[in-house]
Amino acid sequence: MGCKVETLADRYDLTAPGSGDHSLDEYLVARWTGRDGRSADGYKSLTEWFNKRVLKELYAEVDRETLGVHLDREYELITGDDDVAYDELAAALAADGLDVERIENELISWSTMRHHLKGCLEADKNTNEAKTDWESNTVEVARQQTEEKAQSVLSSLASKERLADAESAEVDVQVKLGCSDCSVRVPFDEAVERGYVCEQHVSDEDEKETTVDSWKNTLSSVITPYGAVEAVQCLILEEPSLLETLLLPAF
Repeated sequence: MGCKVETLADRYDLTAPGSGDHSLDEYLVARWTGRDGRSADGYKSLTEWFNKRVLKELYAEVDRETLGVHLDREYELITGDDDVAYDELAAALAADGLDVERIENELISWSTMRHHLKGCLEADKNTNEAKTDWESNTVEVARQQTEEKAQSVLSSLASKERLADAESAEVDVQVKLGCSDCSVRVPFDEAVERGYVCEQHVSDEDEKETTVDSWKNTLSSVITPYGAVEAVQCLILEEPSLLETLLLPAF
């Protein structure tokens, strides 16, 4: 008996988009590994794509609108946490002869997609194919620029006699990644080197994808002039534009 991905693909006759030269499995593997010429997709992106294909087929059974924007919006409502909007959509679906619980049961989780790719298809994503380390270099450049900007701001504050010993204060700019499931925070370089952000929750994502996704979602620059923490906090609260000036180069 095949996995849920295979079962649903057969049930709804799902095929790869575009050319008929590739099977659905070949298409999924190509997107996951980046062998289709695009940036490699993670499990969550592929899961969403697959689920929307299933949802489209379910809608087509009852002649419900399947245009992209409409489908995307209702998929978000079905999988989201807006209870009011969910109930309204459930009622609308019921009027068209669709049970929202049946729809939810037909959708797959990212872990099911992961199992299909790595277990059923025995696909492998070579995370060492990149010839350059432009990601880390970009973060380091942003960190240095932020540090320089912070130092110039301190010099300005010192000249205005608004912050004692500002010019002699050390500026420490750190880029940290935070786990989306707990309070763990680690330096960016450390996370990239070991391949994950949080050891406890690394099994929730492909190791490389966890690092990249967390970087995108929780990237933060922490600026701490030693010996002047409280003074700087007060100044930022008084003049929020200072915080924007400090952080803007990092992005």
